[in-house]
Amino acid sequence: MSFGRQVYEFLLSGSQAYAKWDLEVSTSILKNRKKLLILLALAVPILAGCMAEAYEYHEMLGGKAAYAPAFYTTTIFLASIAVGLAAGLITGCIGAGGGFIITPALMAAGVKGILAVGTDLFHIFAKAIMGTTVHKKLGNVSTKLAIAFLVGSASGTVIGGAINKGLYNADPLLSELFISTIYAVLLGFLGFYALFDFLKSSRGAAASQDAHGGGSGLTSLSMKLQGLTVPPMISFDEDLVPGGRRISGWIVAAGGIVVGMLAAIMGVGGGFVTFPMFVYIFGVSSMTTVGTDILQIIFTAGFASIGQYAIYGYVFYTLAVGMLLGSLLGIQIGALTTKVVKGIHIRGFYAISIIAGFINRAATLPKKLVELEVLHWSPGVVNIIEDVGNVVFWVVVAFFGLWVFSKFFLNLGKLRGEA
Repeated sequence: MSFGRQVYEFLLSGSQAYAKWDLEVSTSILKNRKKLLILLALAVPILAGCMAEAYEYHEMLGGKAAYAPAFYTTTIFLASIAVGLAAGLITGCIGAGGGFIITPALMAAGVKGILAVGTDLFHIFAKAIMGTTVHKKLGNVSTKLAIAFLVGSASGTVIGGAINKGLYNADPLLSELFISTIYAVLLGFLGFYALFDFLKSSRGAAASQDAHGGGSGLTSLSMKLQGLTVPPMISFDEDLVPGGRRISGWIVAAGGIVVGMLAAIMGVGGGFVTFPMFVYIFGVSSMTTVGTDILQIIFTAGFASIGQYAIYGYVFYTLAVGMLLGSLLGIQIGALTTKVVKGIHIRGFYAISIIAGFINRAATLPKKLVELEVLHWSPGVVNIIEDVGNVVFWVVVAFFGLWVFSKFFLNLGKLRGEA
């Protein structure tokens, strides 16, 4: 198996594990009346403020001019609900990838990159805190593994946050360029690999894969890492393996640093990397990994969103509430729709939606490079490229949303019967 293929399966398995967590948390919130009342109590004043245009267009967020990277408008708030809805539909219907489009979608709607990252992290943190019924799974957590990993992830969020803030303070355009480049590379890699898989599957050349497999055995890399005896050594999986397994706490902490940096730089919570890292790299059982992943999402997203972004004015709270409202609805509809659509169609839409995100972010790069005076293209040309990227992205997202909603409502009677 090629290295690129291994990386793709690594990231895909992680995004699917994260989507499963997202669905469980959203379901937990919707089934709890108190949580819904809290959410509505937050949403109603915001919606009322939008209708009344409580803030002038010239008024900025953050309290200081230096930390005021975006305007508050009704359009952007409503776009945040649409972004959350689209991400929820993708997560629920496809079972992976929805979280990848939130930051690019917010940026496409006119939100500055650093604010989109901070807001996405806060939205993830708020959702994790509200969905507290998942604490039942925390019995699978290895406390020692969790502590070592969280020490590393906390350090990683400081590093990632410092990079984003440093670039923004040096030149906001550098921050935009950096975040867009990271997303363009990641989404391009995932999208085209997913498209290749879809084309193979549509010709009947590929067997279905279980993204959560691989947890029962050890990879060659995990065996090598567990063979490194660098104190302090952490024991885990004692209930599943006679005598348990052991790994150096330094290795776990190093993994946490990577996850923390990705979370703080991209605004994705780190959950999509933690699952495959624990299973395929550290050799931890899936049972222990699920519990630890839930725990780390709460603390990593919380520490990054509050400690690295909120206190500097880089969290757009109204957008976070809007995304939460949209995603709660979208993820439930998306999950139900999977019962009445073909799996091959779902895989195709996954590839297309991720590639649309790639096109959107890649299309912004020429304009940023021109503004930084690295490229010397005509302003008209780069504006057209950026506009095309925006149109492609929103058309794909809108078409996907309409397709899912049409399947859902046309099959509502069947879905009710199954329920």
